Amino acid sequence: MKTDHLLYKLFKACPDLPFKLADWPVPAAGTYTLRAEEVKETRFQLDGVLVPTADDPTLPVGFLEAQFQPDLQFYGRWFTELFIYLYRQPVQRPWRAIAIFPDRATDKGPSPSFEVLLQLPCVRRVYLEDLADTPTTHWGLQLLQLIIAPLPDAIPRAQATQRAFSLPPDDPQTPVFLDLLETILVYKLPQLSRQEIQAMLHLPDVDLKQTRFYQDVLAETQEDGRQREAALILRMLRRRLGPLAPTQEDRIQTLPLTELENLGEALLDFQTAADLTAWLQQHP
Repeated sequence: MKTDHLLYKLFKACPDLPFKLADWPVPAAGTYTLRAEEVKETRFQLDGVLVPTADDPTLPVGFLEAQFQPDLQFYGRWFTELFIYLYRQPVQRPWRAIAIFPDRATDKGPSPSFEVLLQLPCVRRVYLEDLADTPTTHWGLQLLQLIIAPLPDAIPRAQATQRAFSLPPDDPQTPVFLDLLETILVYKLPQLSRQEIQAMLHLPDVDLKQTRFYQDVLAETQEDGRQREAALILRMLRRRLGPLAPTQEDRIQTLPLTELENLGEALLDFQTAADLTAWLQQHP
């Protein structure tokens, strides 16, 4: 089950949830917004940055990372991204960081170079396995529990979550909650159709593909595919033409997927860097 998009959308809908997970003071509603940030110098991508909505310089910026696959290099990459981001920001703030793992087995631990950073009070590690049976009145926590629930428990837990957190139809959080609830089950139970899931949860017959959440996930998935295509095209161009100018690399990184596919065919006929320059000029 892919979790990156689900967790990003969940934390974007509930920006107070990471504070609850880390057992830090929970900010007032509207204090933070979540966004993904790219560290351009290295092409690193931070999972989520909790950015204060007010100009108060005492409010810390928060770094949120969900790591659901074992990775021996995770801490080195994460702290590198984090400190480059802080270095590049015009407004200097205190910071906090939280890494979320499904369980302790997934956390392979830091190398000695980064172990000391985990002792800082502003850094937390959270293991969702510890929350599996924790009673809660927060619908975001309930959805996290649903994400890690065993497959046989998914439908009963989703039904219980829906009953416990039924929101008024006019509540702006209602479509967000229902989208997340339904989409989690779509990911966890791909053998069931959307109509079967809706029937089990007694959800209104709304086409998931028309919801804002689904469209956001689809857009992000397409963007991931576009970035992978751009990386492939750049490798092919470097092999054929040698090092590229930084302006050319930046330009190619911004091309839409259809233009990248066209460039992939055209580059087979390129003989010099001038051919690439001419092609880019013809495709503003």
